[in-house]
Amino acid sequence: MVQYAMDQQPDLSRLDPNLPDDQRDDWAFALATLAVVAGQAILEIEKTHPAITSKADGSPVTLADQASEAIIVGDLAQQVPWLTVIAEEQAAAGLNGAAGRIFALVDPLDGTKEFISRNGEYTVNIALIRDHQPVAGVIYAPALGRIWLGGQSAWRGAVRNGVFERETRQPIHCRSMQEKLTVVSSRSHPSPDIEAFLQRYPVTDRSVAGSSLKFCTIAEGRADLYPRFSPTMEWDTAAGHAILLAAGGGLCKPDGSAFLYGLKQPDWLNGPFIAFGDARLHPSR
Repeated sequence: MVQYAMDQQPDLSRLDPNLPDDQRDDWAFALATLAVVAGQAILEIEKTHPAITSKADGSPVTLADQASEAIIVGDLAQQVPWLTVIAEEQAAAGLNGAAGRIFALVDPLDGTKEFISRNGEYTVNIALIRDHQPVAGVIYAPALGRIWLGGQSAWRGAVRNGVFERETRQPIHCRSMQEKLTVVSSRSHPSPDIEAFLQRYPVTDRSVAGSSLKFCTIAEGRADLYPRFSPTMEWDTAAGHAILLAAGGGLCKPDGSAFLYGLKQPDWLNGPFIAFGDARLHPSR
């Protein structure tokens, strides 16, 4: 059983399984508390220099990935047994089931390379999908003590001593399009294709970040664009996508078409995408 700080127990069982819009914020805050508990487990394991192994595709995995996922998946199964959960490590082991109209996507440790290098830029990501669209999500950066979440609205907040301090939460919004744009890109996955795409935009500043923190940078108004052409998985993007939508931004394919979830089962592989703050930066404009 997951251990929560006093008054921090997320009561997911009371929420409507149809994920109505008026409960999307409730879902986001409940998931945020769960993400914090998983993140604290990661921090404890980080202190012990965990052993690194490889999955079948050659990507690294640590005990922290596995422990975080066990907490999240286990608690969701206990509180909301009707909810299908698609999680990264279960997928690697071939254990995920089929997802229907409503399901959760879990990346228990996004940025394993960042975790291994100990630069702090790794996150815990949880998102809820309804009709192929993300409707609630949380991104928690345990080493930074920062959390972002979105449902109908978007917030950021602080986590201290393993507790998401609600009084620290602040609403966040994507900024209006600037004359000179800031692009955020991946620390671990640079791509030469991005440069050709960006020729259409007045880019003057670049920012580099690990894991899903790139989405958060746009959602809180510190950057404008995040193009990604190298492969990602659905659990890599869903939480950030939800937060961006709640903050007034969006995410789409490079041709401007909708970026949807649950259509590529069972591999859960994403195609290229463009994340943006202002709608005027949508690639179809």
